[in-house]
Amino acid sequence: MKRTAVVTAGTAGIGLETALGLAAAGYAVTVVGRDPDRGARARERVNATGPAHPARFLSADLASLDDVRTLADRIASEHAASGEPLNVLVNNIGAMFADRQDLGGVEASFVVNHLSPYLLTELLLPTLTATAPSRIVNVTSAAVGAAKRHFDAVEPPGGYYGFHWYGRAKLANLAYTLELAARLDGTGVSVFAADPGGAATDMTNGTMTDPKIVSPALRLMWPPVRRKFARSTSGPASVAARSSVFAATDDSLSGRTGVVIGARATPVAAFRAATDPRIARAVRRLSERHAPLATA
Repeated sequence: MKRTAVVTAGTAGIGLETALGLAAAGYAVTVVGRDPDRGARARERVNATGPAHPARFLSADLASLDDVRTLADRIASEHAASGEPLNVLVNNIGAMFADRQDLGGVEASFVVNHLSPYLLTELLLPTLTATAPSRIVNVTSAAVGAAKRHFDAVEPPGGYYGFHWYGRAKLANLAYTLELAARLDGTGVSVFAADPGGAATDMTNGTMTDPKIVSPALRLMWPPVRRKFARSTSGPASVAARSSVFAATDDSLSGRTGVVIGARATPVAAFRAATDPRIARAVRRLSERHAPLATA
């Protein structure tokens, strides 16, 4: 029986390189994205490598939780009908916003970087569990180190600074990832976080040159901060994808869970705040409130 994988935000950048890596490892890859033209090009690029199974594209706007629900229902229904396992889910979706935005009444960075992958994962858990062994890979970021660690509400107090809000949403998702790993221990579903280490992508090229994404204190040091950002986002997406591909496929991780894979595609220590059970509980409350699994 063929092995299957789903990669969100897989039409370009790190997501596309992850899809290419999974296809090379023998997986039948489904690439998810919102742009059908980019999706068609991504599918053609994967298929041009001569994979064992042809890739396909599913259209979904992952910034819309309604679209996430529709996507999850389609994937689950297809696997139930075919009997094929869902072996790998890679939540590669991520976005940084220079200016504060709302999506469905919730701050956009928290929606895209945490609520969207959280909801897709939770809705697909029955499928992943039924056909275990399987793996969930959530893409994280070193930006978690710049995050405010207050999760009483979707947004912490103070002004909006895109880089820090992005890091906070990624911290929420990392805490969720580690909590989920513990919750699913023994089910055959392994859960990993993968840190790509940064690359030149549409997201980084579009926002990392704007000083308003950082707090006023860092703006005072903007030239060295910008140079650091430039160095950390200058690498190729193919290298940045290695951590996700390793987490999804490497035999050394068989039977393991709750592991963070660093930018060198090796296990690393989890960011300490993400292991705090108080943060995990607070994130869980926010997730259930703003991305309920069942809708009225």
